[in-house]
Amino acid sequence: MDIKVTLTDNPKQKFTDEGTLGFGRIFTDHMFTMEYEEGKGWFNPQITPYHNFTLDPATVVFHYGQEIFEGLKAYKDENGAVRLFRADKNFARLNSSCDRLCMARINEEDALMALEKLLEIEKDWIPTSLGTSLYIRPFMFGTDVRLGVSASTKYTFAIILSPSGPYYNNGLIPVSIYVEDEYVRAAPGGTGSAKAGGNYAASILAGQKAKEKGYSQVLWLDATRQYVEEVGAMNIFFVIDGKLVTPKLNGSILPGITRDSVITLAKDLGIPVEEKQIAISEIEEAHSKGILNECFGTGTAAVISPVGELFYKGKKMIINDNKMGDKAQLLYNKLTDIQYKGLGDKFGWSKTLNI
Repeated sequence: MDIKVTLTDNPKQKFTDEGTLGFGRIFTDHMFTMEYEEGKGWFNPQITPYHNFTLDPATVVFHYGQEIFEGLKAYKDENGAVRLFRADKNFARLNSSCDRLCMARINEEDALMALEKLLEIEKDWIPTSLGTSLYIRPFMFGTDVRLGVSASTKYTFAIILSPSGPYYNNGLIPVSIYVEDEYVRAAPGGTGSAKAGGNYAASILAGQKAKEKGYSQVLWLDATRQYVEEVGAMNIFFVIDGKLVTPKLNGSILPGITRDSVITLAKDLGIPVEEKQIAISEIEEAHSKGILNECFGTGTAAVISPVGELFYKGKKMIINDNKMGDKAQLLYNKLTDIQYKGLGDKFGWSKTLNI
């Protein structure tokens, strides 16, 4: 793929204090875009100064929500080398989302090449403090101009970059989570396993409800309101009587790349792991018996986020005295060692870029 590069004449002021970066609020000087048209395929790959899109009011993405995205990170190790973590899996998942929403698939190798070229240009934007990273947001949306519910014949694919601090300002302090028993995020046969914007729009109301009650996240149940599925921004794990347990993928749960990495690491470390359908009543029972040892979420943005409290139907379940558990800490340390340093990477997940 021949990528046209146009560099900015007006570079932005870079951050001076990595401790105030926050998450997803600052964006780098450049972005990658390419276009698709049915019968023509993908064309016009280019890196340009970060800019607004100009779209007709009748563009289909505004009306019918044909939009998907991904999230991954670039890191700098102690020697200043730039690293990516399992980026190939993100572009493979993007194509799975494409299939579910009837969107044009991308060439995954081309997308990786485009990302690496963009990172070569923007590598000075990668922060280096503990817990910081350059967040990478690939996304795609339908650009036909018409009203009428059917798949678009034109698409834009883009990648933007955002230097970011830890996802949670308080670091690895356990979060409190509200178990939603009224609203549903996804249902069998729906788009829950795709990383589509509509899934997140459907979660906002419950998220606001949780925050009003003092909780930072929502734990979603399935369409029957019986079985645990995932947290708004993370997959969920429990340690029950020493065993690591997580909901099995069922078509309405996002197949998280961090989730898969944690399962693989845990098995390698000799931690018993089970993927299964988990009833919320089973979590209540484990808590009442004192065998709900730990709970934590996993995701690209948060990596591992310990959970200290679950609130369900008026009852608080305090977990591990509201402290991060040993298994969550061990898995976090192993995972971040691979991501930031390539240490212990027997799986070939961490790639050092030649830039």
